[in-house]
Amino acid sequence: MTAFDRRDLLKTAAAVAAAATAGSAVSAFAADKAAAPSAAGSIYYSKEQPGQWKGKEGTHAPEVKVEGGKVSVVTPHPMSAEHFIVRHTVILADGTVLGAKNFAPADKPESSYDLPKDYKGKICATSFCNLHDLWVSEAEA
Repeated sequence: MTAFDRRDLLKTAAAVAAAATAGSAVSAFAADKAAAPSAAGSIYYSKEQPGQWKGKEGTHAPEVKVEGGKVSVVTPHPMSAEHFIVRHTVILADGTVLGAKNFAPADKPESSYDLPKDYKGKICATSFCNLHDLWVSEAEA
């Protein structure tokens, strides 16, 4: 498999993982977390539940800021051809995908999105690492 084919495969896997996880992540933060079954720590990871990747949360969990109708996502992860953040995806509480951005190893894993006018509610941001899976963070608008 060429590097280009591998990258396309990783992008597709990230998109599928983000789409499949969106419902679980959104329902997990929309519902009572104590009562809702969670895939955190086994299908997706977070600072609070890093699962098998304990110790990696500081550079893999996306950092989400909401200011003035914009959502900014930064993953403080070093980028190299062997180990990089492939994609960010931002999902609103109702399951609407606000946007996504793919990254190449030479890119900085930073992205920003415009919120719908007067949006108030939870926001779920994902960061997909080519070696350490899908990470989820939440914010409030």
